Amino acid sequence: MALLLSLVLAICIRPGILGSLSGVQLVGGDHRCKGRVEVRYGGQWGTVCDDGWDMNDVTVLCRELGCGPAKVTITGTLFGPVTPKDQKVLLQMVGCDGTEESLSQCEADDDVFNCRHDEDAGAECEFLEIVRLAGGPTHCQGRVEVKFGRDWSSVCKAGWSFAATKVVCRQLGCGRAILTRRCCNKATQGQGDIWLRKALCSGQEVRLEDCLSEVWDHNCTHNEDTWVECEDPFDLRLVGGESRCAGRLEVLHKGEWGSVCDDSWRQAADQVVCRQLGCGEPVSLPVRRRFGRGHGRIWLDEVKCSGSEQSLEQCPHRLWGYHDCDHQEDVTVVCKGQSWGGWVGMGGGAGRGLPLGVSPALPQQ
Repeated sequence: MALLLSLVLAICIRPGILGSLSGVQLVGGDHRCKGRVEVRYGGQWGTVCDDGWDMNDVTVLCRELGCGPAKVTITGTLFGPVTPKDQKVLLQMVGCDGTEESLSQCEADDDVFNCRHDEDAGAECEFLEIVRLAGGPTHCQGRVEVKFGRDWSSVCKAGWSFAATKVVCRQLGCGRAILTRRCCNKATQGQGDIWLRKALCSGQEVRLEDCLSEVWDHNCTHNEDTWVECEDPFDLRLVGGESRCAGRLEVLHKGEWGSVCDDSWRQAADQVVCRQLGCGEPVSLPVRRRFGRGHGRIWLDEVKCSGSEQSLEQCPHRLWGYHDCDHQEDVTVVCKGQSWGGWVGMGGGAGRGLPLGVSPALPQQ
């Protein structure tokens, strides 16, 4: 009887177009282009039955996710965590012909019958795993190139945004995004393919692969390649104290250490520095300038932190090297992470100094 009912349903219920499909993702894989297929349909996330799931369907899925070409259709049970029992199998008999831009344009049956989570569909696509800045003086400046398989492609400026630049700078371990512009002269322009997608980034993503993207039919040439510049990788230190958690603040820029001016500097900025150095909370000091004056560059001025930032580079500030200060205004910071003997008994007694009975660490060189 069950077999007869299944045959009747298969004949009478025809697949329809998934116009209300509002999202798709691959979960549980080691990158976003591999995993168990999940779709958002009818206001909820669920899986897809592997009945009828084939390479045409995977091809469309990979295209919609902005991944590379389809590699293989596999069972979704290979990917953890295990599908929650209360999550439904939402689709069955997906029927793409391979030319569609998204699964929402394919036929499928949303009246799922006799399909459990041990039949969840999975997929793997080529992974856009590398982005680089080519032709520049450092790895943080240059022409944007992305890699599919073994081939590098330039990116057309008309399909790029400053938000995407922020993501690339973050992914490459550089500092903040500075600019995006069209380039290039013959010495720096690309020579191969031009990426046939438009990056749709919010600017908060960790990697370019995490951004949404869409197929983009363009007529760009290499005269319109995208050029990106990021600040150098950010680093900071406290110098002149008796531990690495107390001293005059210096930041690294263009391979050179320099001071920070105390204009607009507040306790919230101390909190960010101490947190970034792993030195606990800041200590409020009656006198700030006890670590000597800096020499050379003053890199930052008008630094305005909220206290919630994970790194000082995330705080608003003037452009690097622009200031109206001298070294009498260098920022100093003392954190609770290590004691600094120079403060105990100075200016306010032990009650206003750092904790007693803790041996100071060696000063940073």
